[in-house]
Amino acid sequence: MIAALALAFATPALAQTTSNPSANEIRAENCMVKFINNVNVPAEVEGKLMELKFDEGSTVAAGEIMAVIDDTQAKFALELKKAEEREALLNATNDVNLKDSKNAKDLAVAELEAFKELRREGAIPFWELEKKRFEATRAELKIDLAEMQMQIAKVQFKAKESERQMAEYEVKKRRITAPFAGYIESRIAQLGEWVQPGSPIATLIQLDQLKVEGDIDALRYPGQVVKGTPVQVLVYREANNENPVAFDGQVDFVGSEIDLNNHYRVAVNIENKQLGGQWMVKPGMRAEIIVLK
Repeated sequence: MIAALALAFATPALAQTTSNPSANEIRAENCMVKFINNVNVPAEVEGKLMELKFDEGSTVAAGEIMAVIDDTQAKFALELKKAEEREALLNATNDVNLKDSKNAKDLAVAELEAFKELRREGAIPFWELEKKRFEATRAELKIDLAEMQMQIAKVQFKAKESERQMAEYEVKKRRITAPFAGYIESRIAQLGEWVQPGSPIATLIQLDQLKVEGDIDALRYPGQVVKGTPVQVLVYREANNENPVAFDGQVDFVGSEIDLNNHYRVAVNIENKQLGGQWMVKPGMRAEIIVLK
């Protein structure tokens, strides 16, 4: 009898303890797992697709080469630009003309001094001395000309260097690389196909990082959910909603627009987990976002 009375009084107290948190907690509505990155990787130039280095269902690393478009002509152009750059470099670093001009100036100045002495002695006419004076001045101008030609050669070298870099970029554009680490959802282009700029090669999705989006009631919880608010995310992988995968995180995005139902959108980025070599969470799964107070 005493035990029964104790149980009768204890049960409401237990219910009160468990019901209060759920009554006070904020839960986002209509939550679902979505992609952060889901793109059709495009070709950047036109040409024949010579290599496909992936299969559907395979994973690629960021920057990994996925396909190669015919780059024969681009490589020939690159070799030509490299040769032109080397020629321009030789011209830019060639100071033979400058050294010769300086030597010619020294000789012209020495001859001018000798002719001045001869003129003082009356051994040569006035115009012979003036001729040597003009030759010395001309030698100085040749030094300026040689220095200017070296500056022009250096500018030409920089131009050829830029042309070589552009040629390298043209070769690089024919190698289609993964913009991020991801999973090949589908192959679109075929080996040997002629592609145009913008033609999709494959659909690449990111699975190591996903986001969970949901709706917050703006009238019921005004100003209570902002960017950086700590949350717990539950993702349901089973139809009976048992054994959800839990993630701790924070609100990474808060929408600025309130819809007709007085809700605004929030999103939480999550780091996906693997089990048996398979990603546990996939886009389209139902989820919950619980705001932690």
